[in-house]
Amino acid sequence: MTSQAPNNSRDLLIAQRDELAAIIARHCPTDGQFDTPISGLKLIRGSTTDVPSCTIMTSIFALMAQGAKRMQIGDIAYEYDPRHYLISSVDLPISSRITEASLEKPYLGMGLAIDPVKIGELIAAMPDNRAPEAVDRGVAVGQLTVDIQNAALRLARLLDTPDDIPIMAPLIERELLYRVLTGELGSRLRQAASSSSRSHQILRATAWLRENLDQPVRIGDLANLANMSKSSLHHHFKTLMAMTPLQYQKQLRLQEARRLMLAEDEDAASAAHRVGYESPSQFSREYRRLFGVPPGRDVSAQRGR
Repeated sequence: MTSQAPNNSRDLLIAQRDELAAIIARHCPTDGQFDTPISGLKLIRGSTTDVPSCTIMTSIFALMAQGAKRMQIGDIAYEYDPRHYLISSVDLPISSRITEASLEKPYLGMGLAIDPVKIGELIAAMPDNRAPEAVDRGVAVGQLTVDIQNAALRLARLLDTPDDIPIMAPLIERELLYRVLTGELGSRLRQAASSSSRSHQILRATAWLRENLDQPVRIGDLANLANMSKSSLHHHFKTLMAMTPLQYQKQLRLQEARRLMLAEDEDAASAAHRVGYESPSQFSREYRRLFGVPPGRDVSAQRGR
């Protein structure tokens, strides 16, 4: 009996994955990211592997039923596929690319926004609610289990029975978050939810950076805000975010400038100024380094898609 358990678990994971892929495919008729009637749940479909994407990844639980993806956060690369799930407990600028997909077999994934209030409520209800003191990376990839994938599948099934969503979705979401909290990556969420943890202190600094994009960064002021020394802030910030505060602000600025050009029709010089750049040439250089092309060409290509 014992020797059969791993095979049974593997078979069950595969069966769950196939059903989840069919649900996502039904609800994603074309490539793109789709909101669903379930609050915080998005579905993603992609048929090509040659278009990198730069965005801000918010706190999220994500898995895929088909395909594979590579994400770059700072100088750290993460690869994940249908055997794994991903969580982020912080808002992070990322560059990502689907690495396995085709028209016949597209990338199919789902993401559920993580509500820190719900995490805090769950932690408070658990017998051992002590947050770990060590600071881990704010994003991580873990081995998918039957319990985690089963909860995600049952949440996706509700899309085919919309009348059940108001009652059942909160219950299944709570179970899913519980499974993640008690799994190998749960410490990331515990850290972010604990007001006394180093991670929570760093999040005060990241919140200021997001809200003050056009302001110069003074490490001493950030350290005071986080109630840490400058050296401690730098060390723990880089551990959690995979980049320094200055690198974090730069990526936030460039991504916001891109949004301004695409969504608000700003020209490159105006967008650069609004996010704090004094030198248009420096903005163009750093934009090209992040997105691979100069601002004007990037915007034209995006609008032509």
